[in-house]
Amino acid sequence: MPPETRKGAPLNPWTIPNAIGFVRIALVPVFLILALNSGDGRYALASITYAVIGGSDYLDGMAARITGQYSRLGALIDPVVDRLLVVSGVVVCWRFDLLPRWALAVLAARELFMLFASRFALRHGLDLEIKMLGRWAVWPTMFSLFLAMVSVTWVADVLLYIGLAMTLGATAEYIAQAKRQWRGKPSTSA
Repeated sequence: MPPETRKGAPLNPWTIPNAIGFVRIALVPVFLILALNSGDGRYALASITYAVIGGSDYLDGMAARITGQYSRLGALIDPVVDRLLVVSGVVVCWRFDLLPRWALAVLAARELFMLFASRFALRHGLDLEIKMLGRWAVWPTMFSLFLAMVSVTWVADVLLYIGLAMTLGATAEYIAQAKRQWRGKPSTSA
């Protein structure tokens, strides 16, 4: 990770990559409004909006590498947007019964857990590095939700299960990393 993205670095909000992140965040409620008002969860404009938010996931990272505009805020925003998008997709798929609800419930619980765990880690000075398994899990997870919103296909279910398994594996890696850092922290009590 570049030093500009690590704990203690200034947030540096005014960068091109962060502008991409801000647009992604702003599009999440637009997607929800369009999809939840669609009648069946399969509205083309909602699906396109979801695809744009999900497809631009790596765009901010590419922009940071190309421009050299790394920032702490960018490192914090990206996973939050991904989690918001996944939870939003889960809400739509749950509402219109597009995917197995038990798997959607597990996925939503995991995403919410990671939001609170990330906040806890930040408050307690833990600086967790993104795990590759977590990066890889984003695509089958998001794509399964997208596929369910555009058509009826067994592929969406399979991708959901694959993404869910990878996501839970990444969660275990993050918990193990946090435990190692927590044990290595100097005690503040005298």
